Amino acid sequence: MRSTALISLMSFAVWLPAQGQVASSYSSTGAQLNSLPQSNSIAKIIPRGDTIWVGSGTGLSYTTDAGRSWKLFTMAETFDGKSVSAVAIRGNTIWVASEYSTQSDNQSVPTGGGLHYSTDRGSTWTFLPQPVDTGKVDTIIYGRNKIPALASTVLQQNVTWDIALTQNAIWTASWAGMLRKSTNQGRAWQRIVLPPDNLNRISPTDSLHFSMSGVEKYFKDDTLYNKDTLHASLNYAVFSICATDDSTLYVGTANGINKSTDGGVSWRKFNHQNQLRPISGNFVVGITEQRWKSKQVIWAATSNAVDPDEKRGVSFSTDGGETWGTGLLGEFAHNIAVRDSIVYVAADGGLYRSADYGQSWTRSGSVIDHANLQRFASSRTTATAANGDTVWVGGDDGLAYTIDSPAQQFGSTWEVFRTYVPVQATSKTYSFPLPFSPASEVVRIHYSTSGKTMPVTIRIFDFAMAPVKTLLRGATRTGSVEHDEIWDGRDDLGRRVSNGVYFYRVELEDTDPQWGKIFVLQ
Repeated sequence: MRSTALISLMSFAVWLPAQGQVASSYSSTGAQLNSLPQSNSIAKIIPRGDTIWVGSGTGLSYTTDAGRSWKLFTMAETFDGKSVSAVAIRGNTIWVASEYSTQSDNQSVPTGGGLHYSTDRGSTWTFLPQPVDTGKVDTIIYGRNKIPALASTVLQQNVTWDIALTQNAIWTASWAGMLRKSTNQGRAWQRIVLPPDNLNRISPTDSLHFSMSGVEKYFKDDTLYNKDTLHASLNYAVFSICATDDSTLYVGTANGINKSTDGGVSWRKFNHQNQLRPISGNFVVGITEQRWKSKQVIWAATSNAVDPDEKRGVSFSTDGGETWGTGLLGEFAHNIAVRDSIVYVAADGGLYRSADYGQSWTRSGSVIDHANLQRFASSRTTATAANGDTVWVGGDDGLAYTIDSPAQQFGSTWEVFRTYVPVQATSKTYSFPLPFSPASEVVRIHYSTSGKTMPVTIRIFDFAMAPVKTLLRGATRTGSVEHDEIWDGRDDLGRRVSNGVYFYRVELEDTDPQWGKIFVLQ
Protein backbone atom coordinates (compact mmCIF):
# COMPACT_ATOMS: atom_id res chain seq x y z
CA MET A 1 0.00 0.00 0.00
CA ARG A 2 1.17 3.55 -0.65
CA SER A 3 1.84 5.48 2.55
CA THR A 4 -0.19 8.68 2.42
CA ALA A 5 -0.98 10.85 5.42
CA LEU A 6 -4.59 10.66 6.52
CA ILE A 7 -6.56 13.86 6.68
CA SER A 8 -7.83 14.40 10.22
CA LEU A 9 -11.56 13.99 10.72
CA MET A 10 -11.61 15.50 14.19
CA SER A 11 -13.46 18.60 12.99
CA PHE A 12 -15.95 16.64 10.89
CA ALA A 13 -17.35 13.91 13.16
CA VAL A 14 -18.19 13.15 16.74
CA TRP A 15 -16.11 10.70 18.77
CA LEU A 16 -18.09 7.98 20.50
CA PRO A 17 -16.64 5.66 23.17
CA ALA A 18 -17.64 2.02 22.97
CA GLN A 19 -20.31 1.21 25.53
CA GLY A 20 -20.77 -1.85 27.72
CA GLN A 21 -17.80 -4.02 28.69
CA VAL A 22 -14.37 -2.49 29.03
CA ALA A 23 -11.59 -3.75 26.79
CA SER A 24 -9.92 -6.93 28.02
CA SER A 25 -6.61 -8.50 27.05
CA TYR A 26 -5.61 -12.15 27.10
CA SER A 27 -2.93 -14.49 25.84
CA SER A 28 -3.66 -17.15 23.23
CA THR A 29 -0.29 -18.90 23.30
CA GLY A 30 -2.21 -21.99 24.35
CA ALA A 31 -4.42 -22.03 21.27
CA GLN A 32 -5.56 -25.58 20.61
CA LEU A 33 -3.66 -27.62 18.02
CA ASN A 34 -5.88 -29.87 15.94
CA SER A 35 -5.65 -31.98 12.82
CA LEU A 36 -9.03 -30.65 11.65
CA PRO A 37 -10.23 -27.08 10.95
CA GLN A 38 -12.45 -25.19 13.36
CA SER A 39 -15.78 -25.43 11.55
CA ASN A 40 -17.35 -26.45 8.26
CA SER A 41 -19.03 -23.07 7.82
CA ILE A 42 -16.45 -20.72 6.29
CA ALA A 43 -16.87 -16.94 6.21
CA LYS A 44 -13.38 -15.50 5.56
CA ILE A 45 -10.05 -16.78 4.22
CA ILE A 46 -6.98 -14.51 4.51
CA PRO A 47 -3.51 -15.71 3.36
CA ARG A 48 -0.33 -14.10 4.71
CA GLY A 49 2.88 -15.78 3.63
CA ASP A 50 2.63 -19.47 4.48
CA THR A 51 -0.18 -18.82 7.00
CA ILE A 52 -3.83 -19.23 6.02
CA TRP A 53 -6.24 -17.54 8.45
CA VAL A 54 -9.82 -18.82 8.42
CA GLY A 55 -12.86 -17.18 10.00
CA SER A 56 -15.63 -19.70 10.51
CA GLY A 57 -18.98 -20.32 12.16
CA THR A 58 -17.35 -21.11 15.50
CA GLY A 59 -14.29 -18.87 15.59
CA LEU A 60 -10.83 -18.22 14.18
CA SER A 61 -8.12 -20.68 13.15
CA TYR A 62 -4.99 -20.83 11.03
CA THR A 63 -2.70 -23.31 9.33
CA THR A 64 0.95 -22.95 8.36
CA ASP A 65 1.31 -26.33 6.62
CA ALA A 66 -1.41 -26.25 3.94
CA GLY A 67 -4.08 -27.70 6.20
CA ARG A 68 -2.27 -30.67 7.74
CA SER A 69 -2.63 -29.10 11.20
CA TRP A 70 -4.64 -26.19 12.61
CA LYS A 71 -4.37 -23.78 15.52
CA LEU A 72 -7.87 -23.12 16.87
CA PHE A 73 -8.85 -20.10 18.93
CA THR A 74 -11.77 -21.81 20.63
CA MET A 75 -11.34 -21.18 24.35
CA ALA A 76 -9.89 -17.69 24.17
CA GLU A 77 -12.32 -15.18 25.69
CA THR A 78 -15.27 -14.38 23.38
CA PHE A 79 -13.97 -16.28 20.35
CA ASP A 80 -15.68 -19.27 21.94
CA GLY A 81 -19.02 -20.06 20.34
CA LYS A 82 -19.29 -16.98 18.13
CA SER A 83 -19.06 -16.76 14.35
CA VAL A 84 -16.35 -14.70 12.69
CA SER A 85 -17.90 -12.03 10.47
CA ALA A 86 -14.78 -10.11 9.37
CA VAL A 87 -10.98 -10.44 9.37
CA ALA A 88 -8.35 -7.87 8.37
CA ILE A 89 -4.55 -8.17 8.52
CA ARG A 90 -1.83 -5.56 8.06
CA GLY A 91 1.71 -6.57 8.95
CA ASN A 92 1.63 -8.19 12.40
CA THR A 93 -1.73 -6.62 13.26
CA ILE A 94 -4.93 -8.68 13.00
CA TRP A 95 -8.49 -7.47 13.61
CA VAL A 96 -11.41 -9.89 13.89
CA ALA A 97 -15.14 -9.19 14.27
CA SER A 98 -17.60 -11.73 15.64
CA GLU A 99 -21.37 -12.18 15.58
CA TYR A 100 -24.02 -14.44 17.03
CA SER A 101 -27.80 -14.79 16.94
CA THR A 102 -30.41 -13.63 19.40
CA GLN A 103 -34.15 -14.17 19.35
CA SER A 104 -36.61 -11.33 18.75
CA ASP A 105 -40.29 -11.76 17.85
CA ASN A 106 -39.61 -15.49 17.27
CA GLN A 107 -36.95 -14.63 14.70
CA SER A 108 -33.19 -15.15 14.77
CA VAL A 109 -31.48 -11.75 14.63
CA PRO A 110 -27.75 -11.26 13.79
CA THR A 111 -26.06 -9.58 16.73
CA GLY A 112 -22.68 -7.90 17.04
CA GLY A 113 -20.29 -9.98 19.13
CA GLY A 114 -17.46 -7.47 19.45
CA LEU A 115 -13.96 -7.03 18.07
CA HIS A 116 -10.63 -8.70 18.78
CA TYR A 117 -7.23 -7.38 17.79
CA SER A 118 -3.67 -8.62 18.04
CA THR A 119 -0.48 -6.72 17.27
CA ASP A 120 1.80 -9.77 17.48
CA ARG A 121 0.37 -12.12 14.84
CA GLY A 122 -2.13 -13.69 17.22
CA SER A 123 0.01 -14.46 20.29
CA THR A 124 -1.94 -12.06 22.50
CA TRP A 125 -5.34 -10.50 21.94
CA THR A 126 -7.45 -7.62 23.18
CA PHE A 127 -11.23 -7.84 23.12
CA LEU A 128 -13.49 -4.81 22.57
CA PRO A 129 -17.28 -4.84 22.92
CA GLN A 130 -19.30 -4.06 19.81
CA PRO A 131 -19.39 -0.26 19.37
CA VAL A 132 -22.80 1.22 20.17
CA ASP A 133 -23.91 4.75 21.00
CA THR A 134 -25.58 6.40 23.95
CA GLY A 135 -28.88 8.23 23.80
CA LYS A 136 -31.26 8.24 20.85
CA VAL A 137 -30.09 11.02 18.52
CA ASP A 138 -26.64 12.60 18.24
CA THR A 139 -25.43 15.60 16.30
CA ILE A 140 -22.37 15.03 14.13
CA ILE A 141 -20.34 18.10 13.17
CA TYR A 142 -19.41 17.79 9.50
CA GLY A 143 -17.65 20.92 8.33
CA ARG A 144 -20.20 23.77 8.43
CA ASN A 145 -23.04 21.28 9.00
CA LYS A 146 -24.72 19.73 12.01
CA ILE A 147 -26.01 16.29 10.96
CA PRO A 148 -28.59 14.63 13.25
CA ALA A 149 -27.87 10.91 13.54
CA LEU A 150 -29.91 8.12 15.06
CA ALA A 151 -27.81 6.36 17.68
CA SER A 152 -27.31 2.62 17.32
CA THR A 153 -28.34 1.76 20.86
CA VAL A 154 -28.54 -2.04 20.66
CA LEU A 155 -26.33 -4.85 19.43
CA GLN A 156 -29.03 -6.50 17.28
CA GLN A 157 -28.37 -6.02 13.53
CA ASN A 158 -25.19 -4.16 14.53
CA VAL A 159 -22.81 -6.72 13.02
CA THR A 160 -19.41 -5.75 11.61
CA TRP A 161 -19.23 -7.45 8.22
CA ASP A 162 -15.91 -6.02 7.02
CA ILE A 163 -12.78 -4.28 8.34
CA ALA A 164 -10.06 -2.22 6.65
CA LEU A 165 -6.73 -1.21 8.18
CA THR A 166 -4.87 1.91 7.09
CA GLN A 167 -1.66 3.33 8.52
CA ASN A 168 -3.37 5.33 11.25
CA ALA A 169 -6.88 3.95 11.52
CA ILE A 170 -9.21 0.97 11.81
CA TRP A 171 -12.39 1.15 9.70
CA THR A 172 -15.42 -1.05 10.36
CA ALA A 173 -18.40 -1.64 8.09
CA SER A 174 -21.45 -2.50 10.20
CA TRP A 175 -25.01 -2.97 9.03
CA ALA A 176 -26.87 -1.07 11.75
CA GLY A 177 -23.68 0.53 13.10
CA MET A 178 -22.83 2.35 9.84
CA LEU A 179 -19.24 3.16 8.83
CA ARG A 180 -16.93 3.83 11.78
CA LYS A 181 -13.30 4.76 12.31
CA SER A 182 -10.91 4.55 15.26
CA THR A 183 -7.41 6.00 15.51
CA ASN A 184 -6.71 4.79 19.06
CA GLN A 185 -7.05 1.00 18.82
CA GLY A 186 -10.79 0.99 19.36
CA ARG A 187 -10.94 2.97 22.60
CA ALA A 188 -13.19 5.46 20.80
CA TRP A 189 -15.03 5.37 17.48
CA GLN A 190 -16.44 8.02 15.18
CA ARG A 191 -19.29 7.52 12.74
CA ILE A 192 -18.37 8.62 9.24
CA VAL A 193 -20.84 10.72 7.26
CA LEU A 194 -21.72 9.17 3.88
CA PRO A 195 -24.10 10.62 1.27
CA PRO A 196 -27.77 9.85 1.97
CA ASP A 197 -29.76 8.01 -0.68
CA ASN A 198 -30.80 11.23 -2.45
CA LEU A 199 -27.27 12.67 -2.82
CA ASN A 200 -24.43 11.36 -4.98
CA ARG A 201 -21.61 13.25 -3.29
CA ILE A 202 -20.87 15.24 -0.16
CA SER A 203 -18.08 17.49 1.11
CA PRO A 204 -17.75 19.33 4.44
CA THR A 205 -17.85 22.63 2.55
CA ASP A 206 -21.36 21.85 1.23
CA SER A 207 -24.55 23.12 2.86
CA LEU A 208 -26.29 19.87 3.80
CA HIS A 209 -29.72 19.16 5.18
CA PHE A 210 -30.28 15.50 6.00
CA SER A 211 -30.21 13.08 8.91
CA MET A 212 -28.18 9.88 9.25
CA SER A 213 -29.99 6.64 9.92
CA GLY A 214 -29.37 3.07 8.88
CA VAL A 215 -31.87 0.32 8.24
CA GLU A 216 -33.06 -2.27 10.72
CA LYS A 217 -33.70 -5.13 8.31
CA TYR A 218 -31.85 -6.65 5.40
CA PHE A 219 -32.22 -9.39 2.82
CA LYS A 220 -34.75 -12.10 3.55
CA ASP A 221 -36.01 -14.45 0.86
CA ASP A 222 -34.18 -12.37 -1.78
CA THR A 223 -36.04 -9.19 -0.80
CA LEU A 224 -34.54 -6.18 0.97
CA TYR A 225 -36.67 -4.93 3.83
CA ASN A 226 -36.04 -1.76 5.79
CA LYS A 227 -37.89 0.05 8.52
CA ASP A 228 -38.01 3.83 8.20
CA THR A 229 -36.23 5.15 11.28
CA LEU A 230 -35.53 8.87 11.16
CA HIS A 231 -35.68 8.83 7.32
CA ALA A 232 -33.51 5.75 6.95
CA SER A 233 -31.05 5.65 4.05
CA LEU A 234 -29.90 2.38 2.53
CA ASN A 235 -26.51 4.03 2.04
CA TYR A 236 -25.96 3.88 5.80
CA ALA A 237 -26.42 0.12 5.81
CA VAL A 238 -22.73 -0.68 5.31
CA PHE A 239 -21.49 -4.13 4.33
CA SER A 240 -18.01 -3.91 2.77
CA ILE A 241 -14.91 -1.74 2.68
CA CYS A 242 -11.60 -1.72 0.79
CA ALA A 243 -8.68 0.65 1.40
CA THR A 244 -6.53 0.80 -1.74
CA ASP A 245 -4.08 3.12 0.04
CA ASP A 246 -4.09 5.14 3.24
CA SER A 247 -6.29 7.86 1.74
CA THR A 248 -8.48 6.05 -0.81
CA LEU A 249 -11.46 4.06 0.44
CA TYR A 250 -14.25 2.19 -1.34
CA VAL A 251 -17.27 1.45 0.86
CA GLY A 252 -20.12 -0.84 -0.20
CA THR A 253 -23.63 -0.36 1.15
CA ALA A 254 -27.20 -1.25 0.21
CA ASN A 255 -27.22 1.83 -2.06
CA GLY A 256 -23.98 1.44 -4.01
CA ILE A 257 -20.25 2.10 -3.73
CA ASN A 258 -18.89 5.20 -1.96
CA LYS A 259 -15.39 6.43 -2.78
CA SER A 260 -13.20 8.82 -0.79
CA THR A 261 -9.75 10.00 -1.83
CA ASP A 262 -9.13 12.19 1.22
CA GLY A 263 -9.19 9.67 4.04
CA GLY A 264 -12.95 9.45 4.51
CA VAL A 265 -13.82 13.16 4.54
CA SER A 266 -15.48 13.75 1.17
CA TRP A 267 -17.39 11.06 -0.68
CA ARG A 268 -18.71 10.26 -4.13
CA LYS A 269 -21.32 7.54 -4.63
CA PHE A 270 -21.58 5.18 -7.62
CA ASN A 271 -24.77 3.17 -7.99
CA HIS A 272 -27.02 1.55 -10.57
CA GLN A 273 -29.07 4.70 -11.09
CA ASN A 274 -26.50 7.51 -11.34
CA GLN A 275 -24.13 6.34 -14.10
CA LEU A 276 -24.44 5.45 -17.78
CA ARG A 277 -22.28 2.36 -17.26
CA PRO A 278 -23.20 1.42 -13.68
CA ILE A 279 -22.69 -1.44 -11.27
CA SER A 280 -25.11 -4.34 -11.70
CA GLY A 281 -26.89 -3.78 -8.40
CA ASN A 282 -26.71 -1.54 -5.36
CA PHE A 283 -26.29 -4.15 -2.62
CA VAL A 284 -22.48 -4.39 -2.42
CA VAL A 285 -21.30 -7.29 -0.26
CA GLY A 286 -17.60 -7.32 -1.18
CA ILE A 287 -14.94 -5.05 -2.70
CA THR A 288 -11.41 -6.02 -3.76
CA GLU A 289 -8.56 -4.21 -5.49
CA GLN A 290 -6.53 -5.92 -8.24
CA ARG A 291 -3.11 -4.50 -9.18
CA TRP A 292 -1.14 -6.12 -11.96
CA LYS A 293 1.71 -4.32 -13.71
CA SER A 294 0.29 -0.87 -14.54
CA LYS A 295 -3.35 -1.93 -14.28
CA GLN A 296 -5.68 -1.26 -11.35
CA VAL A 297 -9.13 -2.86 -11.23
CA ILE A 298 -11.75 -2.38 -8.52
CA TRP A 299 -13.91 -5.49 -8.20
CA ALA A 300 -17.23 -5.59 -6.36
CA ALA A 301 -19.77 -8.30 -5.57
CA THR A 302 -22.96 -6.41 -6.49
CA SER A 303 -26.47 -7.72 -6.01
CA ASN A 304 -29.98 -6.38 -6.47
CA ALA A 305 -31.33 -4.10 -3.75
CA VAL A 306 -34.75 -2.50 -4.38
CA ASP A 307 -34.84 -1.50 -8.07
CA PRO A 308 -36.31 -4.24 -10.33
CA ASP A 309 -33.74 -3.31 -12.98
CA GLU A 310 -30.82 -4.26 -10.74
CA LYS A 311 -29.13 -7.63 -11.18
CA ARG A 312 -26.87 -9.93 -9.24
CA GLY A 313 -23.33 -10.36 -10.46
CA VAL A 314 -19.89 -8.79 -10.22
CA SER A 315 -18.93 -5.27 -11.27
CA PHE A 316 -15.46 -4.01 -12.14
CA SER A 317 -13.89 -0.65 -12.96
CA THR A 318 -10.51 0.22 -14.46
CA ASP A 319 -10.93 3.99 -14.08
CA GLY A 320 -11.53 4.39 -10.38
CA GLY A 321 -15.29 3.95 -10.55
CA GLU A 322 -16.12 6.35 -13.40
CA THR A 323 -17.42 3.46 -15.50
CA TRP A 324 -18.18 -0.17 -14.70
CA GLY A 325 -18.29 -3.46 -16.53
CA THR A 326 -20.38 -6.35 -15.28
CA GLY A 327 -20.15 -10.12 -15.38
CA LEU A 328 -21.65 -13.33 -13.99
CA LEU A 329 -25.08 -11.67 -14.22
CA GLY A 330 -27.71 -13.59 -12.30
CA GLU A 331 -25.11 -15.12 -9.98
CA PHE A 332 -25.00 -14.11 -6.31
CA ALA A 333 -21.33 -13.38 -5.63
CA HIS A 334 -20.11 -13.33 -2.03
CA ASN A 335 -16.35 -12.82 -2.13
CA ILE A 336 -13.61 -11.95 -4.62
CA ALA A 337 -9.89 -12.80 -4.61
CA VAL A 338 -7.12 -11.86 -7.03
CA ARG A 339 -3.75 -13.25 -8.06
CA ASP A 340 -1.73 -11.23 -10.55
CA SER A 341 -4.00 -10.99 -13.63
CA ILE A 342 -6.47 -13.65 -12.45
CA VAL A 343 -9.61 -13.06 -10.41
CA TYR A 344 -11.65 -15.66 -8.47
CA VAL A 345 -15.26 -15.24 -7.36
CA ALA A 346 -16.98 -17.30 -4.66
CA ALA A 347 -20.68 -17.44 -5.53
CA ASP A 348 -23.84 -19.45 -5.03
CA GLY A 349 -23.13 -21.35 -8.24
CA GLY A 350 -19.57 -22.29 -7.30
CA LEU A 351 -16.07 -20.88 -7.68
CA TYR A 352 -15.47 -18.86 -10.86
CA ARG A 353 -12.22 -17.79 -12.54
CA SER A 354 -11.40 -15.08 -15.08
CA ALA A 355 -7.98 -14.50 -16.64
CA ASP A 356 -9.06 -11.63 -18.92
CA TYR A 357 -10.42 -9.07 -16.45
CA GLY A 358 -13.98 -10.33 -16.49
CA GLN A 359 -14.51 -10.78 -20.23
CA SER A 360 -14.95 -14.55 -19.87
CA TRP A 361 -15.38 -16.95 -16.97
CA THR A 362 -14.82 -20.61 -16.16
CA ARG A 363 -16.35 -22.48 -13.24
CA SER A 364 -14.40 -24.97 -11.16
CA GLY A 365 -17.08 -27.65 -11.17
CA SER A 366 -17.77 -29.93 -8.21
CA VAL A 367 -15.40 -29.79 -5.26
CA ILE A 368 -14.41 -33.44 -4.74
CA ASP A 369 -11.39 -34.84 -2.92
CA HIS A 370 -10.92 -38.20 -4.66
CA ALA A 371 -8.13 -39.26 -2.32
CA ASN A 372 -10.20 -38.91 0.87
CA LEU A 373 -13.66 -39.27 -0.72
CA GLN A 374 -14.80 -35.93 0.71
CA ARG A 375 -16.86 -33.47 -1.30
CA PHE A 376 -18.97 -30.36 -1.06
CA ALA A 377 -22.61 -31.37 -1.22
CA SER A 378 -23.59 -27.87 -2.34
CA SER A 379 -22.15 -25.70 -5.11
CA ARG A 380 -22.48 -22.57 -2.92
CA THR A 381 -19.18 -20.97 -1.92
CA THR A 382 -18.87 -17.91 0.30
CA ALA A 383 -15.13 -17.23 0.64
CA THR A 384 -12.04 -17.55 -1.53
CA ALA A 385 -8.37 -16.57 -1.41
CA ALA A 386 -5.33 -17.09 -3.62
CA ASN A 387 -1.92 -17.89 -2.16
CA GLY A 388 0.50 -18.37 -5.02
CA ASP A 389 -0.80 -21.20 -7.21
CA THR A 390 -3.03 -22.44 -4.38
CA VAL A 391 -6.66 -21.28 -4.52
CA TRP A 392 -8.65 -21.73 -1.32
CA VAL A 393 -12.43 -21.81 -1.17
CA GLY A 394 -14.98 -22.24 1.61
CA GLY A 395 -18.70 -22.38 2.07
CA ASP A 396 -21.33 -24.05 4.18
CA ASP A 397 -19.78 -27.49 3.65
CA GLY A 398 -16.14 -27.07 4.55
CA LEU A 399 -12.84 -25.72 3.30
CA ALA A 400 -10.83 -26.83 0.25
CA TYR A 401 -8.06 -25.84 -2.10
CA THR A 402 -7.11 -26.51 -5.70
CA ILE A 403 -3.97 -25.74 -7.68
CA ASP A 404 -4.13 -23.29 -10.58
CA SER A 405 -0.89 -23.50 -12.55
CA PRO A 406 0.37 -24.29 -16.06
CA ALA A 407 1.03 -27.84 -14.88
CA GLN A 408 -2.34 -28.36 -13.17
CA GLN A 409 -5.70 -27.19 -14.47
CA PHE A 410 -7.84 -25.03 -12.18
CA GLY A 411 -10.37 -27.18 -10.34
CA SER A 412 -9.07 -30.51 -11.66
CA THR A 413 -8.06 -31.81 -8.23
CA TRP A 414 -9.08 -30.78 -4.72
CA GLU A 415 -8.08 -31.31 -1.14
CA VAL A 416 -11.10 -30.96 1.14
CA PHE A 417 -10.96 -30.25 4.87
CA ARG A 418 -14.07 -31.04 6.91
CA THR A 419 -14.20 -31.14 10.66
CA TYR A 420 -16.09 -33.86 12.52
CA VAL A 421 -16.25 -35.63 15.87
CA PRO A 422 -14.03 -38.73 15.50
CA VAL A 423 -15.56 -42.11 16.37
CA GLN A 424 -12.17 -43.91 16.30
CA ALA A 425 -13.75 -47.38 16.16
CA THR A 426 -15.85 -49.55 13.87
CA SER A 427 -18.36 -49.97 16.70
CA LYS A 428 -19.53 -46.36 16.56
CA THR A 429 -21.39 -44.26 14.00
CA TYR A 430 -23.58 -41.16 13.88
CA SER A 431 -25.46 -39.01 11.38
CA PHE A 432 -25.60 -35.22 11.14
CA PRO A 433 -27.35 -32.82 11.00
CA LEU A 434 -30.09 -34.18 13.22
CA PRO A 435 -32.80 -33.59 12.09
CA PHE A 436 -32.16 -32.76 8.44
CA SER A 437 -34.31 -31.28 5.68
CA PRO A 438 -33.82 -32.83 2.21
CA ALA A 439 -35.21 -29.64 0.66
CA SER A 440 -32.17 -27.62 1.68
CA GLU A 441 -29.37 -29.94 2.83
CA VAL A 442 -27.94 -33.44 2.94
CA VAL A 443 -27.33 -35.78 5.85
CA ARG A 444 -23.89 -37.30 6.42
CA ILE A 445 -23.34 -40.76 7.91
CA HIS A 446 -20.03 -40.82 9.76
CA TYR A 447 -18.07 -43.99 10.53
CA SER A 448 -14.56 -45.40 10.75
CA THR A 449 -12.83 -48.48 9.36
CA SER A 450 -10.31 -48.34 12.23
CA GLY A 451 -7.25 -48.02 10.05
CA LYS A 452 -8.14 -50.86 7.66
CA THR A 453 -9.09 -50.85 4.01
CA MET A 454 -12.29 -52.80 3.47
CA PRO A 455 -15.58 -52.96 1.52
CA VAL A 456 -18.48 -50.98 3.02
CA THR A 457 -22.23 -51.33 2.50
CA ILE A 458 -24.74 -48.82 3.87
CA ARG A 459 -28.50 -49.32 3.65
CA ILE A 460 -31.31 -47.03 4.84
CA PHE A 461 -34.68 -48.27 6.14
CA ASP A 462 -37.91 -46.58 7.15
CA PHE A 463 -39.52 -46.90 10.59
CA ALA A 464 -41.20 -50.19 9.55
CA MET A 465 -37.75 -51.49 8.49
CA ALA A 466 -38.69 -51.50 4.81
CA PRO A 467 -35.67 -50.82 2.54
CA VAL A 468 -35.52 -47.22 1.31
CA LYS A 469 -32.06 -46.65 -0.16
CA THR A 470 -28.86 -48.61 -0.72
CA LEU A 471 -26.28 -45.88 -0.30
CA LEU A 472 -23.19 -48.06 -0.80
CA ARG A 473 -22.78 -51.68 -1.84
CA GLY A 474 -19.33 -53.17 -1.29
CA ALA A 475 -17.53 -49.87 -1.89
CA THR A 476 -13.87 -49.89 -0.91
CA ARG A 477 -12.92 -47.42 1.81
CA THR A 478 -9.39 -46.87 3.11
CA GLY A 479 -8.41 -46.72 6.75
CA SER A 480 -6.32 -43.57 6.54
CA VAL A 481 -9.26 -41.27 7.41
CA GLU A 482 -12.74 -41.49 8.89
CA HIS A 483 -15.57 -41.29 6.38
CA ASP A 484 -18.77 -39.39 5.67
CA GLU A 485 -21.31 -40.77 3.22
CA ILE A 486 -23.96 -38.39 1.90
CA TRP A 487 -27.68 -39.07 1.56
CA ASP A 488 -29.89 -36.52 -0.18
CA GLY A 489 -33.15 -37.83 1.26
CA ARG A 490 -34.28 -39.70 -1.86
CA ASP A 491 -35.14 -43.38 -2.18
CA ASP A 492 -33.84 -45.87 -4.76
CA LEU A 493 -36.40 -44.57 -7.28
CA GLY A 494 -35.30 -40.96 -6.86
CA ARG A 495 -38.36 -39.89 -4.84
CA ARG A 496 -37.92 -37.58 -1.88
CA VAL A 497 -38.84 -39.38 1.34
CA SER A 498 -41.48 -38.11 3.75
CA ASN A 499 -40.94 -36.80 7.27
CA GLY A 500 -40.14 -39.33 9.94
CA VAL A 501 -37.54 -41.53 11.58
CA TYR A 502 -35.23 -43.63 9.40
CA PHE A 503 -32.58 -46.17 10.34
CA TYR A 504 -29.29 -46.85 8.60
CA ARG A 505 -26.99 -49.86 8.82
CA VAL A 506 -23.24 -49.70 8.24
CA GLU A 507 -21.85 -53.10 7.22
CA LEU A 508 -18.07 -53.47 7.48
CA GLU A 509 -16.11 -56.60 6.66
CA ASP A 510 -15.66 -59.02 9.58
CA THR A 511 -17.51 -56.77 12.06
CA ASP A 512 -21.03 -56.62 13.41
CA PRO A 513 -23.32 -54.17 11.54
CA GLN A 514 -23.70 -50.78 13.22
CA TRP A 515 -27.04 -48.99 13.34
CA GLY A 516 -27.93 -45.34 13.52
CA LYS A 517 -30.93 -43.01 13.23
CA ILE A 518 -31.81 -40.25 10.78
CA PHE A 519 -34.61 -37.77 11.43
CA VAL A 520 -36.18 -36.19 8.34
CA LEU A 521 -38.05 -32.93 8.97
CA GLN A 522 -38.99 -30.54 6.17
